[in-house]
Amino acid sequence: MSDFAVTWDLVRGRFLGALEGLTDEQLNRRLHKNALSIGEMAIHVAGVEIYFSYQLTGTPIEGEVARLAAAATDGVVNDKPFPFSVEEITVSRVAEALELGKAAIEPLITNPDPYREVKIVSALGPVIDGTGAFARLAYHPAYHQAQVYLTRSAPDFN
Repeated sequence: MSDFAVTWDLVRGRFLGALEGLTDEQLNRRLHKNALSIGEMAIHVAGVEIYFSYQLTGTPIEGEVARLAAAATDGVVNDKPFPFSVEEITVSRVAEALELGKAAIEPLITNPDPYREVKIVSALGPVIDGTGAFARLAYHPAYHQAQVYLTRSAPDFN
């Protein structure tokens, strides 16, 4: 297993742990109007995994997977609406998205060497290589795990 995968597995596991026991209503809570909801964060994490993995492998992004990949950027780093409505962000939809993201990126991040030189567009815009993509993917869930913690620990969260 690569160092990238060891870190990714650890921080993604903590991110998943932060989601445990949440209801659909809690997934859709946000700290303020400009913050992502917990469910949006989770779908975004999966979306980035899809977005990066499909670019790294040269796989066309089509159908429902394209909508999930759009969550890497839309409503997160740009002014477009988030691609999933509040009604669609449910415990089961989040779990499904995270499983799709994991299935897409896990084989690549555990064996990154064939993809290190591949150039892709990062979710934030710049062109990066596969090594840069894996470095970002390795810590990305931790960033959002901290946001989930802040949201869950807010005085009015229930």
